[in-house]
Amino acid sequence: MGEIRESLRELIECGLPQALEVMGERWSFMILRASFNGLHHFEEFLSELGIARNILSNRLAKLVEHGILKREPCADDRRKIEYRLTTKGFDLLPAMIALRQWGQKYGAEIEENPVLVDEVDRLPIGPVSILSHDGRILDHRDLWLVRPQNVGERADGSIAKPGKGMERGDVVDLGSVKKAAAAG
Repeated sequence: MGEIRESLRELIECGLPQALEVMGERWSFMILRASFNGLHHFEEFLSELGIARNILSNRLAKLVEHGILKREPCADDRRKIEYRLTTKGFDLLPAMIALRQWGQKYGAEIEENPVLVDEVDRLPIGPVSILSHDGRILDHRDLWLVRPQNVGERADGSIAKPGKGMERGDVVDLGSVKKAAAAG
């Protein structure tokens, strides 16, 4: 992945250890999955997940502390509290789906039920992919580590300018990507 590599001792300089500090254990992911599935109340999490009350309380507090969930009074009963995903929480959805897909691919033979589909055509979603700034699908062979001051500097010394990027609703032509990969 390039001529340089990440310092594996300098954990503070990488987002992965920071993410694992917040999400790095099973119950946090299970609570997050339950939140994506519409659960909002302490008792719902408790009964649906089969988690111990003290562990649930601890994990919910941690997720709130880190801004992944927020505590709000219920609209119909202000004495009750709901746990709602924040923007930061919703931003974990691609990671959750990637882990789910990886588990289905390499874990025990688990038939997906229910199936996660695209709302528009109700067909299963594709695999979570690494996209370049301009929407090209990348794999491990396409990744390279550079120092911040060298971002955009190509191997021949020319400077690349970022493209428009991808936004919600943009379409990647998977057929063209597969043909290009087969040709290369």
